[in-house]
Amino acid sequence: MKALVLHGKNEAFRHEEVADPTPGAGEAVVSVRAAALNHRDLWIQKGQYAGLKFPIILGSDGCGVVEEVGPGGDTALAGQEVIINPGLGWGDSPAAQDAKFSILGLPENGTLAEKVKAPADHLAPKPAHLSAEQAAALPLAGLTAWRALMSRAGLKPGEKVLVTGIGGGVALFALQFAVGHGCPAWVTSSSDEKLRRALTLGARGSANYQGEKWIAELKDLSGGGFDVIVDSAGGDGFPKLVDLAAPGGRIVFFGATLGNPPGIDLRKMFWKQISLLGSTMGSPGEFAAMTKFVGEKKIVPVVSHTFALEKGNDAFAEMDRGGQFGKIVVKP
Repeated sequence: MKALVLHGKNEAFRHEEVADPTPGAGEAVVSVRAAALNHRDLWIQKGQYAGLKFPIILGSDGCGVVEEVGPGGDTALAGQEVIINPGLGWGDSPAAQDAKFSILGLPENGTLAEKVKAPADHLAPKPAHLSAEQAAALPLAGLTAWRALMSRAGLKPGEKVLVTGIGGGVALFALQFAVGHGCPAWVTSSSDEKLRRALTLGARGSANYQGEKWIAELKDLSGGGFDVIVDSAGGDGFPKLVDLAAPGGRIVFFGATLGNPPGIDLRKMFWKQISLLGSTMGSPGEFAAMTKFVGEKKIVPVVSHTFALEKGNDAFAEMDRGGQFGKIVVKP
């Protein structure tokens, strides 16, 4: 089969012939119709990720058709159109992942190929209302947003939500899930165009965080603050989220792309009864709940750009530029 192979950090990907995967017991091989990139893939390429190994086929997200089932597996899976839950070995606790937890695409070969091997019990039917490209955009980002909002923050219908840095995959799902759950939601970005596009997805309002009065604007728009704030950047702006949280509010975060935040005022946090919640990926049960919600609410993932697999380096360059609104999809 053809695959996009990374042979070392900071190297370009090679579109080359590799051996077809063979399913073992409990596994299946999926013929990939579409795959999607995550920032994790870019960080691996740059060598900014733990457990690096080469050569490796990256890609955690994929949609395709089950081609082969391993020994003792359910042969009824063959021919089914599926998406892949990329979180492997979560463990038995809903509170946190097991020490052996890993993500498809490192250390195991991932979806940026014509075929991928995955545990058969990590395959779910493709939501019927989605194209292959849209469905491929869902798994990792959708699961991350679902756990952050629904499990960790315990979002209730009617609560006010703020999603920072709108435009990335997880942030967009957080917005769509909040709106689908009956919650008024607001967004921030440094791009006025991204803010305008977020309004078409149901955002109640927005603020450009490069403005001088964005904190005051959001407090006014929300009527005093937010019940749930979703963030992935951290950095210097993170302490301002404490000011934007309503009494009893929850700030949930799943990344720190701008580094650790300085100067969080703990006195403000305990006086306002603020909860600070870290979140990563999600359990198989949460993946099932997320895909059920997407099907029921007919949520459509936002696809920003689509590239042919052999143009994979162009896809990664587009992600590195950071201008996308939604997911970048690659098609074998």
